[in-house]
Amino acid sequence: MAAHRKGIGWLALALALSLASVVQAQPPGHITGVGGIFIKSKDPKALARWYRDVLGLPIELWGGAMLKYDAAGHPGEVVWNAFPTANDYMAPSTREFMIDFAVDDLDAFLARLKDKGVTVLGRQADATGAFAWILDPDGTKIELRQAKAK
Repeated sequence: MAAHRKGIGWLALALALSLASVVQAQPPGHITGVGGIFIKSKDPKALARWYRDVLGLPIELWGGAMLKYDAAGHPGEVVWNAFPTANDYMAPSTREFMIDFAVDDLDAFLARLKDKGVTVLGRQADATGAFAWILDPDGTKIELRQAKAK
């Protein structure tokens, strides 16, 4: 009798798991992630050099960078969020967007930025990880995020 109950329990668990995957499945034609970040600049080549030389972005010959989702220490998600116009989260930038870059070691990265003369606007840590903010030469606020270790 106990073996029969155990078998029914496993069957119920298997059925629940299979139904959960059916409920969560999305039909074709949905967004799978962020495909790029595109910025207008008065001097795109100079801005690309700054991102390469100061932040270490691997700028390609065509002028942009290809960032991998599966890099060591990279968070398992990309955040999209809209803010009200009156919100000051992106201050002191007056741009209508902010870039968030994931980093593997925030303290080491900020030490490199300090050596390059970059001012850190602030730091914060919460349940999701550690954050710091800087501005690029065009005044775009950049959030640097080290995800909490899993």
